[in-house]
Amino acid sequence: MSAETETPAQPLRVWVDQDLCTGDGLCVQYAPEVFEFDLDGLAYVKDDAGELHLSPGSRVDVPGHLRLEVIDAARDCPGDCIHVLRAADDVEVAGPDASE
Repeated sequence: MSAETETPAQPLRVWVDQDLCTGDGLCVQYAPEVFEFDLDGLAYVKDDAGELHLSPGSRVDVPGHLRLEVIDAARDCPGDCIHVLRAADDVEVAGPDASE
């Protein structure tokens, strides 16, 4: 079994580095329940209550049914600014610091 097929079963957290965000919007298309644009045109994460987290480095839990969408958003992000971490140990599983 590859790491890619194991990753969805693990609890994940995600954050966006707004300094690198290009405002392209792929993340919002992949998982609008997790990513949203603010007035500055940059993507931010939002929690399961829909609250947008505007503080730099804010992390939210990835809903189980959206794990693959969030991972795909991180992999396809043109700004390479989405960080998906295993909740258990903060190891990046998708994003610029992930070891593929």
